[in-house]
Amino acid sequence: MIHTSIRRLTCLAVCGAATFFATAASAQDSYKIGLVSPLSGANARYGAFANKGANLAAKEINAAGGVLGKKIEIVTGDSQCVPAEGVSATKRMISFDKLPVIIGDVCSSVTLAMQPLAEEAGVLLVNAASSNPMITYKAGVGGFKWTFRNYPTDEVRAAIVLEHSVKVRNLKSFAVLSVDSDYGRGAINFTKKYLPRYPEAKILSEDYYKEAETDFRPVLSKIRASGAQAILMYGQADTTPIVARQMLEMGLGGKVFLVGNGEFNTAKTIAAAPSVMNGSIEAAAWLPEWTSARSQKFVEDYKKAYGGEVPLNQAYTHWETTHLVAAAIKAANSLKSDDIRNALAKIKYDSAMGVVTFDDHNQAVLPMVLLEVADGKPVIKSAIATKIDYPK
Repeated sequence: MIHTSIRRLTCLAVCGAATFFATAASAQDSYKIGLVSPLSGANARYGAFANKGANLAAKEINAAGGVLGKKIEIVTGDSQCVPAEGVSATKRMISFDKLPVIIGDVCSSVTLAMQPLAEEAGVLLVNAASSNPMITYKAGVGGFKWTFRNYPTDEVRAAIVLEHSVKVRNLKSFAVLSVDSDYGRGAINFTKKYLPRYPEAKILSEDYYKEAETDFRPVLSKIRASGAQAILMYGQADTTPIVARQMLEMGLGGKVFLVGNGEFNTAKTIAAAPSVMNGSIEAAAWLPEWTSARSQKFVEDYKKAYGGEVPLNQAYTHWETTHLVAAAIKAANSLKSDDIRNALAKIKYDSAMGVVTFDDHNQAVLPMVLLEVADGKPVIKSAIATKIDYPK
């Protein structure tokens, strides 16, 4: 019995040591990248797409040999789209996992809370889906040199929509009907910021709706009387069909166009009032219909990997950003955070949307997809980039 016990103890010791060294070897063979996103709560759907996109990219990179001989491994953290939860996940990745790079978050409020943590720790924070311009205002020469963003901002969207509306569609008079939120009001403020670029354009009226509002007839009557050619609308996807149907009732179809962002291009929205939605203008960071070869291959590979599921924007941007980080590591020829950050600042990366470079605020300069609805279907018109005027 004593000999048996000794043999068991010896086996446990040897097996335990073998497991430890195997785990240690595995850790040495991998390069871990953090991904903070909402995996639970109201925005979990977007976090799921983000994780699928990043993991697909990691699989592709590893199949091609990894980075500097190491396999990329995605380490996830659940922010729940709540800043405090995002901070907790970020602290764990920095202090416990010792991660040199973190991608995150889908939600701007979480990314803003992550920035000072990454800065203090000297950890590279690469954002792939938050659109609040303040993230960029604070980055690079704005103070947080460890924060980069590979995603267009709300400000970029507003500037691009305005440019296309005035210069291409020759729309000169606008009425505002946007959601009464930081996003809706912010988009209009950005529109006003860039309006002086076009002296011939003007805003005739300005109205905001509450999230639960359903009767827009009084405001639409005012807009009709004003003679506005287009309605600047940044808001909720569920509201757009309601507005479109009421515009149809009031005979505004084909006379006043919707421009901005509110899922104008979806089949559900267009079906609500096709004659109203025809001619509407919207800008998107990416769409599955984007025609570049790289984009189409991503869609095909994603659908194969995930049972035919069509990727949302968050899947693409996290897939592309993971590839971007890998490209920066290869360009740096180093796994040191400082070297990767310097390489990222100077990179010229061929994305599915075009060549990505970063400005002095560590904001990616990349185009957005410009869509117009024609004959009841969304039509991709072009990809447009624009220059941002940063606060002094």
